[in-house]
Amino acid sequence: MSAHRFEPLWSVAEVSAFLGVPVHTLYAWRAKHYGPPARRVGKHLRYLPSDVRAWFERLEPEVA
Repeated sequence: MSAHRFEPLWSVAEVSAFLGVPVHTLYAWRAKHYGPPARRVGKHLRYLPSDVRAWFERLEPEVA
């Protein structure tokens, strides 16, 4: 069994700040089955920081 470093879960506000998008955008993405994966903890959405980073890394770079 491998040991995992504990990393606190992120709230919607923390993911919003990390990605630089409004909170309501995260909720809209979730309704469209897009965005980083989240889990419900009671009535709250929580994100694993590693999942958010991995999701971001998989995004295709856009040419401006």
